[in-house]
Amino acid sequence: MTDTIYALASGPGRAGVAVIRVSGPAAGTALDALAGTPGPAPRQAVLRRFRARGGEVIDQGLALWFPGPASFTGEDCAEFHVHGGPAVIAAMADALSAAGLRPAEAGEFTRRAFANGKMDLTEAEGLADLIDAETEGQRAQALAQMTGTLKALYEGWREALITVLAALEGEIDFPDEDDVPDHLSETAGAPLAALAEALAAHLDDDRRGERVREGFVIALIGAPNAGKSSLLNRLARREAAIVTDIPGTTRDVVEVRLVLGGFPVILADTAGLREAVDQVEAEGVRRALARAEDADLRLVLVDVSRETLAEALIERLRPGDAVIWNKADLVAPAGAPPDGIDAFAVSALTGEGLESLEAWLSSVVTARLSARETPALSRARHRAGVERALDHLQGAQRRLGDAPELAAAEVHLALRALEGLTGRIDVEDVLDRVFSQFCIGK
Repeated sequence: MTDTIYALASGPGRAGVAVIRVSGPAAGTALDALAGTPGPAPRQAVLRRFRARGGEVIDQGLALWFPGPASFTGEDCAEFHVHGGPAVIAAMADALSAAGLRPAEAGEFTRRAFANGKMDLTEAEGLADLIDAETEGQRAQALAQMTGTLKALYEGWREALITVLAALEGEIDFPDEDDVPDHLSETAGAPLAALAEALAAHLDDDRRGERVREGFVIALIGAPNAGKSSLLNRLARREAAIVTDIPGTTRDVVEVRLVLGGFPVILADTAGLREAVDQVEAEGVRRALARAEDADLRLVLVDVSRETLAEALIERLRPGDAVIWNKADLVAPAGAPPDGIDAFAVSALTGEGLESLEAWLSSVVTARLSARETPALSRARHRAGVERALDHLQGAQRRLGDAPELAAAEVHLALRALEGLTGRIDVEDVLDRVFSQFCIGK
């Protein structure tokens, strides 16, 4: 943290403009060395010639100065906006190294911002997700987290826990004082119950936030040659899977990424479900069943020209899934799906009925993943921390009546679990893992 660091903050490669960021105690000295004196006024861009140590001009561009603590990292910061050619960027890097600066590591700027209190750990993770966002849903969720929605929720729980803990420890430490009511710990019962209920509700979100980050999984299942690969190619609008008349062509799970309703979707084509004829096909069937089990939504395809909805496939369906009557351009579908299961008549060959199916899929994904009033858990780390906190709160509730000391200890542990989420406690391995996922320059 005593070093002054620099990095290319814009994308690598040939570009019209490149932004080189500097942070640390020698940022002002480096700015003067490359851009000359007097330096620019804080947060005002000035046009300057940037020079190497020997005086030769590297480029002409904009220089900016952000004195700490009013900067992204909380330290003195500078930026050089130069032309985005590789030779210019390399020459600027050489000049900064010659001035005594070192290249930044992945996520080091944001880690310094966290260390200097400019953001908490959930906000830093939101920033990382915003940089990686590929869909509108991911962008909206990441922006909300980066601007403090999760932080506010967890800090509110933390303050409530501190109030409960004060009541418990007041009775433990001063049981004979006149100004401490008898059985003060009993007043902690209702707040503890309310907090436990709030944490349980936060966890009971069908992993919505994680699905927005990672993708909503839709599995295509059915008998061999039902048209799963053809439907996958239609929805993907490219030849992502091999299509032949030979049963068992698909032996493994083939996945493509789509965007439906502004959210990321993983569409998985699976091996045809039948009695396997060899060891390879048997493994393909096993993987198909496993993918169907873990998927968020299952589409069961039935070739209406030669088969009906088999009982074995009906058993795989869950409420909210759908049956796809394929080859409906040749034969009208017969029968009806089970209650709670939607059905669509399509032709994967001609595209008939695909528009209605896509509209339904978009509506399902949007309904399942759209933002709610309470911010979503977006990472497995968050879920594990809230689960630990809830477990300790429930332990505190159980010990409240007979052992206030043990109840207070449980509340302490719940408090520690929540503080680990925001980074109030220094868990070095967690910090290393979080910030290593950032790109260089952020």
